[in-house]
Amino acid sequence: MNDYVKRVIESTKTKYAHEPEFIQAVEEVLTSVEPLVDAHPEYEKYDLLNRIIEPERMFTFRVVWMDDNGQYHTNTGYRFQFNGAIGPYKGGLRFQKNVYPGIIKFLGFEQIFKNSLTGLPIGGAKGGSDFDPQGKSDAEIMRFCQAFMQGLYRYIGPDIDVPAGDMGVGGREIGYLYGEYRRLKGAFENGVLTGKGMSYGGSLIRPEATGYGAVYYLLNVLDHFGDKLEGKVIVASGYGNVTWGLCKKAAQLGAKVVTISGRDGYIYDEDGVSTDEKINYLLEMRASTKGSIRDYAEKFNVPFFPGEKPWGVNGDIVMPCATQNEVGMKEAEKIVASGAKYYIEVSNMSTEAAAQAYLKDKLTVAPSKAVNAGGVATSALEMCQNSERMSWTAEEVDQRLEDIMDHIYQVSVEAAEKYGLGYDLVAGANLAGFEKVAEAMVEQGVF
Repeated sequence: MNDYVKRVIESTKTKYAHEPEFIQAVEEVLTSVEPLVDAHPEYEKYDLLNRIIEPERMFTFRVVWMDDNGQYHTNTGYRFQFNGAIGPYKGGLRFQKNVYPGIIKFLGFEQIFKNSLTGLPIGGAKGGSDFDPQGKSDAEIMRFCQAFMQGLYRYIGPDIDVPAGDMGVGGREIGYLYGEYRRLKGAFENGVLTGKGMSYGGSLIRPEATGYGAVYYLLNVLDHFGDKLEGKVIVASGYGNVTWGLCKKAAQLGAKVVTISGRDGYIYDEDGVSTDEKINYLLEMRASTKGSIRDYAEKFNVPFFPGEKPWGVNGDIVMPCATQNEVGMKEAEKIVASGAKYYIEVSNMSTEAAAQAYLKDKLTVAPSKAVNAGGVATSALEMCQNSERMSWTAEEVDQRLEDIMDHIYQVSVEAAEKYGLGYDLVAGANLAGFEKVAEAMVEQGVF
């Protein structure tokens, strides 16, 4: 291993020993870009690796809100503005009770390279809170979002930092956040948030964009092997916007998603989550405060597996869409034994490090930072529409999204080949994303 890469990885493990997700992300990226570091000795001179893993700025803030019974609660808000070398900071807000600095840090670090891969001028950031919207009323969520924005609004703007949604933050939350931002600023700067409603500057296709983009990336992988999507069986996790978009696009192209999952277990639908009724029901589940996947099983009379994950169900393609590190070594062994040929990560860092290495040795693996970039790409397209004071048609946005996903796949393949790594989509994505940001950082000087 390159000595500089090795030293930075070891120092990161020591400095951030309490943040395992961040360590995993750093180790994967820096190990992959070792050939690039070998070719650019100036990186060490400018200490580029340590600079790129340290956020440009990060802050926390207190969020105090009142529930429907008049009781006040206190949560922590976060925003880590990781790297703005190629554009304004861009990345989602996650509201989930397990949010802590290590999760925000790893998500922000991954966002740098994901955004770079799109070819669009957007930097990397992430934020959120340990607030859990599940089980809260609309009024409680509104009050929380308003309090959260009161702590955040000074540090964001259309040309500074443009947050979007993530887990626990959908169109409803974005609406409340933007309403409070507009009240505080006294200006209609709708380019400050993406994922907005269509009535105030949102983009068509944005809610389903991550799922759509994952399918467009998958089509490139299948084409490489002379394969096709039609007739394929997909094993997926999650039931939110990402999985919803995946189900929609897969059904349009003749494939079927046979599993979805939630906190309480997973369902197996042999006929696929493929009809309009089933796909639209995912939206009802997303809007519900119950968050129970059992509801789908009861409504459509399909098997429900409480407390279990769908890994090991027979299928051609496995696409984790739920959360980070949802596939460990035990799950990876089940996936390989199931006979799947393609493992397409959709959620951020879906796979633990050892499991990903094992899967790469057994089947074709595509990494989340490339596969799930469709969401942030469409967010950037929303920013373009806001700046031009116009709206594109669904067909226009969808075509641009497909073109961007084709570009991400192509630059990843070319980067891996350039450094003699063959058809390694994981390393290729890291190399292509890293190289653009590194070049911008070197050209802008050390600060």
